[in-house]
Amino acid sequence: MDLRGVIFDLDGTVVENDYDWVRIREELGTGATSILAYLDSLEGPERAAKWTILESHEAEQTEASILREGVRELLDVLRARGVAAALVTNNSRKNTEFLLEKFGLEFDCVVTRESGLWKPSGAPFRDVMNNLGLEPGTCGVVGDTHFDVLAALDAGIGAIFLVSDEPEQFAGFPVEVFPDMEFLRDRLESLLSA
Repeated sequence: MDLRGVIFDLDGTVVENDYDWVRIREELGTGATSILAYLDSLEGPERAAKWTILESHEAEQTEASILREGVRELLDVLRARGVAAALVTNNSRKNTEFLLEKFGLEFDCVVTRESGLWKPSGAPFRDVMNNLGLEPGTCGVVGDTHFDVLAALDAGIGAIFLVSDEPEQFAGFPVEVFPDMEFLRDRLESLLSA
């Protein structure tokens, strides 16, 4: 594989935190709709009130986030090999910038929810590819949830790498699951050396 770019997810992938998405979805009343699509469909005071609920959960988790072990080393490997690293998150620009500054991380392209492009749509991944001059066949995605998988597939990206200690969650999906960044780094290094 001619890997020229890797698109990373933020929460749960680059940084570790402890969002209770089931409870947050219940609090917001989203039903089966994605949180951002649901909030975008609301109007007036209800919209403002529910955005405030989400933002308070995000602020708490952003403050508590820690850098996932091995991320910095993986980014260094990609940079040394001339592979672009991008970040796509459904989180806000404010929280994303806080975390990038806190951990001293840099990406070649960053797409946050303010772009209006959200996972599980492949639109934010297509935006990254357009910005960096990449094709789906030269891109990989590193994430930790089904949203990352669905967005990658929607964007035509077949190289999907997940960091999870529950690989059975992704049975039936065309993905590779790794227990940590060290195993993932070894895999990407082997792809880059092939």
